[in-house]
Amino acid sequence: MNSKSKKPLPTWLPLVVGFFLVAQFAALGSWQISRGLEKRATQYAYQDETSFSAWQDGMTIRSFQRLKATGVYDGAHQIVLDNIIINSRYGHYVLSPLDVGPERPLLLINRGWIEKTSGAFDASGLALPDGELAVRGRAGSLPKAGYKMGDAIARGQQWPKHAVYPSEEDISTALGRKVQPFVLLMDHEEQHGFLRHWVPSEFGPGKHFGYALQWFAMGAVLSALLAWNYRKKRFDT
Repeated sequence: MNSKSKKPLPTWLPLVVGFFLVAQFAALGSWQISRGLEKRATQYAYQDETSFSAWQDGMTIRSFQRLKATGVYDGAHQIVLDNIIINSRYGHYVLSPLDVGPERPLLLINRGWIEKTSGAFDASGLALPDGELAVRGRAGSLPKAGYKMGDAIARGQQWPKHAVYPSEEDISTALGRKVQPFVLLMDHEEQHGFLRHWVPSEFGPGKHFGYALQWFAMGAVLSALLAWNYRKKRFDT
C-alpha cells in the first residue's frame, strides 16, 4: 500500500503570518490611541464649555457643546427609549420633538431617564407646556447598541411610541418629518425633565491607551520571537 508523504510547509510561511499579525497588532494599537485622543478631546470640550450658545438650524456644533434652542414642543408625538441602563437599573429615556420652525427638521430633546417599574409605563407624566419656549442643554446623540434585532420602533403603536435603540431614520419615519443630526441633552436645571446626568463615556482615554500598550507589547513580543526563530534557522543550516 503506497502512502503519500505530506509536503512540509514552506519555511517562509510562518514569517509571513507572523509579520501579518505584527501589522495587525500595530494597527489595533494605533486605533486605540486615536480613540483615546478623541475621548480626551471630548472630555476637554465638556469641561471648557461654560455658557450656552443660541442654536440655529444648520450651524456647526461640537460634541457636548452647550446650546439654547427655541421652539414649540410636539407633546403628542414623543418617543420612549427602552432598555436604558443607569447605575445597573433599567429604565427609559424620553425624547420630545421640538418644532424649531416650518420646513425645518425637528430637534429631539432628551428630557432624561425614568426608572422602569413592574407595571405598564405611565405616560401621564410626559405632559409638556404649550407655546414657544427656550430649552438649554448639551449637544449629544442617540444611544447606540452593539447589536439589535427586529424593528427599532414597532409599527402600529400609539403615541408615545416605545423604541429600542432607534436611528435618526427610524425616528424620522415614525414622526413623518426629518430630525436634526444631533440630540439636545436637556440641562439639569431645566424644567419638565427627568433624571439627567450627562457626562462623556465612562470608558475614558486611559483605558484606550492601556489597550494600545497591550497591542504594541504583543507585537513587540511576536517580532522578537520571529527574529529569534529566523536567526536560529540560519545558524542551524
